[in-house]
Amino acid sequence: MLQLLTFLVEKLSLVSNFKLFESSWLDGKDHELPAQRGPLPPPRRGDLLEVPRTIFTHYGIYLGDNKVAHLIPDILPVLTKDEKLISSVITNKRLILGCMYKAATVRVDTLEDFAYGCNILVNRTDKLMKAQAFPNEVVARRAEKLMGAIPYSLLWNNCEHFVTYCRYGSAASRQTEKFCECLKSIIRDQRSVIVTGLLGIISIVCFGMAPSTTLPTILVPFTLWMAG
Repeated sequence: MLQLLTFLVEKLSLVSNFKLFESSWLDGKDHELPAQRGPLPPPRRGDLLEVPRTIFTHYGIYLGDNKVAHLIPDILPVLTKDEKLISSVITNKRLILGCMYKAATVRVDTLEDFAYGCNILVNRTDKLMKAQAFPNEVVARRAEKLMGAIPYSLLWNNCEHFVTYCRYGSAASRQTEKFCECLKSIIRDQRSVIVTGLLGIISIVCFGMAPSTTLPTILVPFTLWMAG
């Protein structure tokens, strides 16, 4: 029982420290731009921008004239054809529902709407990517060619994949890598087998013997044991 409690504390601590909303690139060329104020000059056309959004870091490509191209989940285009309504600022609720429906668009918003009240970081990824960044004008044109609806995947086709493809020619996401590393650490810990087994037994006790409770109780711990 002590080992079980230790395992739960460790995993809760791991999850609490797993901050997708912080930038996944820890080093590199960076400078901050206030979202709506400040004396610093605006970014250049083709710069890679990032801002913290709720539980992750959001990325975009600056197009100039206070405009940013970014891939963002949005449920509204699935529900309506009203362009005026669709072009309004995407709220967190619209974003989350878009993630669930796997619907997204590459769209252009103002710098302020993209920032969503947060500070903007510029070109932090350049020194960490193996590939050299394209010239800024090329980056902006690559982003502009991808405008419109696009399939969305939180792990395999998100906003970070979009900007790294535009700027470096290869889609990558450190946020995805961090999530997968966290998941692997949980799977490799053999105490996960004990926890899932106990949860399965509890479900059988609460809901009775049935395929929906018995099979997961057997298969999930067995799969974790084999993977670990």
